[in-house]
Parts: sequence; C-alpha cells; structure tokens
Amino acid sequence: MNHWTTKNGFRITQILAGRSNAFLVTHGDQLILVDTGIKSAFPELVKNIRSLDFQPEDIATLVLTHTHYDHCHSANQIKNISNCRIVVSSAAATSIKNGYTEIPRGTNGLTKVIAGLGRMAGKRFFGYESFKPDVLISCEIPTQIAEDRIYLLPTPGHSSDSVSMIVDNEIAIVGDAIFGIFKNKVMPPFADDKTALVASWGKLLKTGCQIFLPGHGQPADRSDLQNAFHIYTSKISG
Repeated sequence: MNHWTTKNGFRITQILAGRSNAFLVTHGDQLILVDTGIKSAFPELVKNIRSLDFQPEDIATLVLTHTHYDHCHSANQIKNISNCRIVVSSAAATSIKNGYTEIPRGTNGLTKVIAGLGRMAGKRFFGYESFKPDVLISCEIPTQIAEDRIYLLPTPGHSSDSVSMIVDNEIAIVGDAIFGIFKNKVMPPFADDKTALVASWGKLLKTGCQIFLPGHGQPADRSDLQNAFHIYTSKISG
C-alpha cells in the first residue's frame, strides 16, 4: 500500500487501488476514511485497515469525494460498523435519497458515447444503497478531526457534488477532479462541467499542495496540474 506523511505527521495510506482508490488519513488513533470503493472491494478495504493495526470500528469520519457508485457503494456498511459521521456535499442530498447519482457527461468523443450508454443503464447498474449523511457541506469547512490542519474544499466539475480533502496544505485527496490513469493527463474522461472543473483546478493550486491523489490511477504532482490548468484555461478563454 502506498502512503504519504506530511510535515505535521498526518499519514495518508491508499487502502484501495484498481477499480477505485480509497484513502485512510490517520493521526495517532484518529481515522478518516475517504471514499469506500465498490461493494466487492469491501473485504479488501477491511483487510487493509486491519493490516495497519486499526479496526474498521475505529473510523470516526467517512468523507465522500462524490456520490458516484464506485466511490460510495459501501457507505452504509462502514456506517453500520463504526457509527462514523458521513460527510458529503449538500449537492448530493437528492441523489443520496434516490440511491443513484447520474453518470457524468463524456469529455471526448468516445466517452460521450459511453456516458450516454451509462445514463441509459441508470440506477439498475450504477445505483447504490441510500444512506443518511451526517454533515452536508456547501463551502470550505474544517474537519472535526484536526480542524486546523485538514479541511474540505468543494471542487465541482466532474460532478456538482465533488469535494476534495486538503491535508496540511501539502496533499490533496481529490476524487475524480483529476484523473491518474494516463501520464501527464489529468482531465477525467467524464465531467458534467469542464469549465467548473478547470476553475476547481485553480482552487486546488491555490492551496499550495504538491501532491494530488485521485480517485482512479496514480498521484499527480503540482506541475501536472499547473500545465493542465494553463492549457484548458487558454482553451476556455479562447
């Protein structure tokens, strides 16, 4: 499992990879889980938490970067085990009640076709068990754990409910605000609003973070995001 440690001792461990990434943020015995992956990955998630000498019951907060099924499929299972607080964007409130967040639009010709097919498939294939959020956020807020060092930043674009976690202004866990599958290419293949997404990249760059941990693939560094921001800002303004 990959891990990163900030100057103030916050440890971020990637506890799921492959289909979707999930991260555990720890400081002493305080645990924040960021995203859950899909249901079939739940046993692996539990195993990896235990391998770090923690228990799933120890999770105090579950932060969802957004509510597409591959990021929130096991939210209820985590809640039932740990009685954690679930923190998510207020923009997701209606989708959570319905147990389905619509697949975002494609950002290129091929993914536009795929997105159209995904929307036709709908809740039957891409739904999730509805859950009760404890905190709905609509603006930048600190976390209850380590309030002075960790905060949540709305970063819409991939979806309206996208949120990033900023840890010590060094590392950002960004969900699908960026994509880490293809080297030096951070534009996700799916996004509802590319203009809003690029604006969110600008917000992330203002944090001073040097490492950006995506919901899929490998981390991006600051130069990757800066380059993409300048390219797409020029395209949008042009």
